[in-house]
This record gives sequence, C-alpha cells and structure tokens, in this order.
Amino acid sequence: MSSQPAVSRRTFVGGVATAVGVLGLPPLDLWAQGAVAAVPRQRSSTDEYDAFAKLANNENPYGPSDAVTEAMTKAFKYANRYGYPDGNITQEIAKHHGVRTDQVLLGAGSGEILDVCCTALLQDGKKIIGSEPSYAILYNKGAGLKADTVRLPLLADFRQDIPAMIRATKKNHRDVGFVYLCNPNNPTGRIVTKAEVRELLDGIPEDVPVLIDEAYHHFVEDPDYETSMKYVAEGRSVIVARTFSKIAGLAGMRLGYAVAPREQLQRLRPYLTGTVNACVRWGGVAALADRETEGRVRRVTLELRKKTVADLKALGWDCIPSEANFFMVHLKKPVQPVIDAFRTKGVLVGRPFPPLTEHLRVSIGTPDEMARFMVAFREIMGTGRAASGR
Repeated sequence: MSSQPAVSRRTFVGGVATAVGVLGLPPLDLWAQGAVAAVPRQRSSTDEYDAFAKLANNENPYGPSDAVTEAMTKAFKYANRYGYPDGNITQEIAKHHGVRTDQVLLGAGSGEILDVCCTALLQDGKKIIGSEPSYAILYNKGAGLKADTVRLPLLADFRQDIPAMIRATKKNHRDVGFVYLCNPNNPTGRIVTKAEVRELLDGIPEDVPVLIDEAYHHFVEDPDYETSMKYVAEGRSVIVARTFSKIAGLAGMRLGYAVAPREQLQRLRPYLTGTVNACVRWGGVAALADRETEGRVRRVTLELRKKTVADLKALGWDCIPSEANFFMVHLKKPVQPVIDAFRTKGVLVGRPFPPLTEHLRVSIGTPDEMARFMVAFREIMGTGRAASGR
C-alpha cells in the first residue's frame, strides 16, 4: 500500500473479534479463510492482506462456523486417499432440495459449474443470452470458446429485461446454447421476480437451457422472489447453480453444485474436473445442517447493508436497491480512481462493471470493516450534494 490504514492492525483485529463474537464464530475461522483468499488484480503479503478491510469479492467475512471447521478438520485423515467417505454430500444436497441424487452435480465452486456449462453447451458456435452488467466471468469464458454473447442492457431501474431476453432467445433460437439469469444479479443486487422467471421459461422454446445462478439467494427478503428449484421437478430445461462460498464462508475452499434434470447433467458431467476435495465435502454437509449460523450471518449482513446504504443516502449518495450481500453506490464519476484511493486507505472495494462505470460495488463485511469503509468514503468522496454542486 502507498500509505498505512487509519486503524492499526491491533485495533482492527479487536474490532473483528467483537463482530465475530456477535455471530458466535471463533476469530480463528475468519483469519484462516482470509489468509488464503485472492485479491483482485494483485497479490499482497500475508500481513498486508490481513490488515485490509476486504469488501471487494462478496465473501462471508466471518468464515466457516465451528461445526463446519470441525467437520473439515476431521476429514483431514482422508487427505491421502481417493475412495474416501465424503459425508454423503450429494445425497445431503439432494435431500435439502427434495430432488434425486442424479439431479445434483458437484463442482469446485459454482464457478466450475458455470465454466462447465459454457464448455458443454457452447459447442458449434452457440450463443449466450444474458444481461449486462452481470457476472461477466461467464461471458469471458464464452468468448474464449469463440461463442458470441447477446448482452441485453438493464432497464432504467437496473432490473433485468425479461421481455427483451425472450425476444432475443426466439430470434436466435437455433443458435442459443443457454440463457443466463443471475438472480439476484451480480453486481446490482436486483432480483428477477418469481413471476418473471415463469414468464421467461414459458416464453422461450422449451429446448433452450436456462442457467439460473442463485449464488446470493440466501440474502433475499423480497416476497416476490423464490428459488427456481421447483422447475427441476417440473422437468423444465433449467440448471440452478448454487455455492457454499457466500453464506457458508467457504469461498477459499471451493464447493458449489448444480441442480437440474438428469438429462441436462449428463451433458455436463464429461467436462467436470473432479477437483472437489475431501475436507470441503464434509464441510458442505455440516454447513447444510448448520441453519443457526446461516441465520445469524444473514441477519447481521442485511442489517449492515441497510445501515451502510442509509448512511450513504444521508450523505446524498444514491444506491441501487439490493437483495444481496453487496450493493452499488453511484459515485457520479469514474469508479477506477476511487477504487485505487480506497486501497491506499486499507479498504478493498469492487472492480468496474461496464457499462455502470460510475457505480461502485461494495461487499458487506464485518461491523468494523463497514465503519472503516464509511470513514474512507467520507474522506475520498465527501457528500453527494457537494458532488452535484460541482
């Protein structure tokens, strides 16, 4: 960093310990995850990384719970084995969602699920139909496979344009590999309502797969939202992607899965890497069962998001309504220099998301981290009213 954070590392650790205490999670879990996570665009030394307020990657800042850590620790005894017991992770996921085991596909994070969908479904010049901005790594993978992407702009209120998605799919029907729906959408945090999901599935040809990314569904409060798992039971051509990286705090351990009709998963299975490790399989089973910790993480995250957004609005800054563990604030200026300025103050915040190049995505961290963000924001940006005056 070009300058030191305003808060000492000792004070920072103490603040995080207090926040972790609120959740009933041990500080060791937080630091164990933080020490191995990745910083966008550049790597930091361990001490520097630990000192950052990490609000860039939509992670759970508290790390895995006691139950999850204990399960993973016990599973270390299988580190030297191939055919080890895995806690029946696939069966537990199937039971959790009320589906069959042959309708569940494990991946090394939901990122692998998205990657495999691209590799399997974008052969022979097939296209992706999706929104922009959305989770662009998927589009980048498609580009690497020489696949075109029909990227549809968001509506004026930053929601995804479902009628436009239906029209684009019908227009390109025979060339569509799949339709991508991130719900809630990353980076805006806005949902596609349950009525709109039904509208999409009813409005496109039934043989077109729809990849529905539900990485952030745990944080949604809007009653007009629902998971799309029921469409698997209906036999629809859907692939629902989930991850343990967010609510369960396992981003650095890499565990995700897809739930889809058996026929869809048969198209994907040949492209899996088989790299889900023994420890995280057991951790995933424990995470599914640990509803108490899941509820606490959700509650504290939503409280902090609402408080931070309210504080920014009080300063005159507009934020996109979010139903996720992050939000976007409109800076009224290019975002990259502001991201760089935050880093010099020991705060990591999100990357640019074209075409929303004046909107900054901020992940929700611990109470201490959000307080550090607000201090840095005031120093860098001042008030929105002042910005409007310029």
